Order: sequence, then C-alpha cells, then structure tokens
Amino acid sequence: MYAMGLRRVLVSAAVVTLAGCATVTTPTKGDPFESYNRTMFTINDKVDQVALKPVAKAYVWAVPEPVRNSVTNFFSNIGDVYIAANNLLQLKIADGVSDIMRVTINTLFGVGGLFDVATVAKLPKHAGDFGLTLGHYGVPPGPYVVLPLLGPSTVRDTSGLVVDYFGNPLSYVSPDSVSWALYGVNLVNVRANLLGATDVLADAALDKYSFVRNAYLQRRQYLIGEGRDTGTEAAPNYDEAPLPTYAEPEGATGTTGAVGAAGAVGASATAVPPAAASAASGAEAAEAASGVAPASGTAVAPNAASSTGNATVPGNQYVPPRAPPGFPSFRLR
Repeated sequence: MYAMGLRRVLVSAAVVTLAGCATVTTPTKGDPFESYNRTMFTINDKVDQVALKPVAKAYVWAVPEPVRNSVTNFFSNIGDVYIAANNLLQLKIADGVSDIMRVTINTLFGVGGLFDVATVAKLPKHAGDFGLTLGHYGVPPGPYVVLPLLGPSTVRDTSGLVVDYFGNPLSYVSPDSVSWALYGVNLVNVRANLLGATDVLADAALDKYSFVRNAYLQRRQYLIGEGRDTGTEAAPNYDEAPLPTYAEPEGATGTTGAVGAAGAVGASATAVPPAAASAASGAEAAEAASGVAPASGTAVAPNAASSTGNATVPGNQYVPPRAPPGFPSFRLR
C-alpha cells in the first residue's frame, strides 16, 4: 500500500515536471534550459512559501533582533574564513589579508564573532566562493540552471559547489547532528533576513523568474569583473525589450522624472533569489534586490531592507556534507 502511494506521488511529480517543461517553446537566448528552470523555480517557490517562509516569520517573532544580529554576525565570521581562502586563490592579496584580519578581530574582540567589530574598524565584507574563483581565471559560466531547493546557479557555479561544501568550516563540526543543527539555524536566520527583499520582489517583478535570473547572472558577473584590471564584465544580453519609462513633460515640472521597473542586479548569492526555497537562493536574490550595482547600465531594483536591518548575509553555507575519512574535524562538547 505504501509502495503504491509512493509510486503515485512520483508519477504525479514527473507529470507536473514534464508539463512545466513543455510550456516554453522558444527559450530565451542565453537560457537554453528555460523550460526546466521555470518549472524548478516554481517548485522551489512553492516549497519556500509553504515551509521556509512561515518558519522564518516565526523565528523573527520569537527571537529578538539583537540576538538575530548576533547569529548573522557569527555565521558571517565563519564564512569569512572561506572567503579569505578564495581571495588568496585569486591572488587578491589585499582582500585576502583583510578577510583574515576580519576573522581575527571579530573572533577576539567580537566575542567569537557575535559582534561585527571589523566593520566598525573599516574592514569591508567581501564575497567569495569557488565559482567566482573559476570565473576569475576565465572559466565561462555556461547555461543558467535552477537547482532543486538550492536555487539559481550556472554550470560553472554548480561544479564549484562541491569545493564550497568542503571549504566551509561548518562541514567539519562533530558530531554530525551539531553540524546539521548549525546549518539549520543559519538557513532559517538567512531566510528571516530576506523577508523584506521577497516582499519587494513580489511587488516589483512582473515575471519573478526573469527578474531573479537576470539579478543572479549580473551580480555574478559584477563580482568577477570587480577584481579585474580591465573593469567589470558586460551584463548578459537576453534580447528582451527594454522596460517602459514614463517621463513627465519638461514644461510641466521643469524636470524629467523616470520610473523604471528593476532589470535586476545580482547572492549567495551571497546571496542570494527570494523565491527559492533555500537560504542559498534567498541570499543571492536578496543581495541582488538590495542594491549591488550591476556591471552594465541595467536599471536596478529598489533597495530592500531586510526585516532585521542586517546588511550582511553570509553566503555559500548550504547542507553540510559528511566529512570524509582523513579530514580534520573538531568536536563540540
């Protein structure tokens, strides 16, 4: 009986997926997997609306804002370790040393990273993961793809996820139950920080999928181009018509006002798309909607303050893999 029920669920899911994949007969240029991507985006969005977003709202209601800020700072400080490693791999020595100094200062003077003393000391927060490192050395992004639960990505960034998993210090916490618990707390905390951004996305975007796709790709290009001597890369071209601009006559007010819908800027992201079901996808999109300047002249989304007022959301902290034999680990007692 149980097997029959499970079979029906799997068949239903397959039918829904195939039906969704058949809805886009002419994929957008630069997005050859658009049919699949839209289907997976819709599934992720439903999971987020049903499961993750309500938990995040309950978390905001139950946990005071200063405590949530400290949780954000704690995981951000841990993420700076991996960000420093990627900046050093990209030969961004100044940024890598700055990241190491951030970790040292916040750990020593910020009570284990609960307080962001480094930002007060004018040490900026950087973004970094292995996908950006590959892009820095010229590896093309490949087609855009929406991952189940993890959200927006590209072929290049997806291949970098394995290194990101093993590069995250949380992956080596023992026992495994503590590692999973830390990832769970971080997931809920990041989603709570993005509640305000998702509201902006729902109000501003006529097509949430296109908004998130453009935001993710442009932000990734901006982050890669930011460290290059030649300047930032051009934004991807999807051959879509520009959004309308409504201007007042010069004679009426003496100035020309323009109201534009957001074209999108890109994590982790860290950010990282509000409609996705995981913190990874949420971080990327919220950072996109929060006003990171794109490399091109595309209009950007209005700044979206998070529900907690935090400006920093740690990225690249997904589901913890089990540490393989021979890898160092430490145990929490």
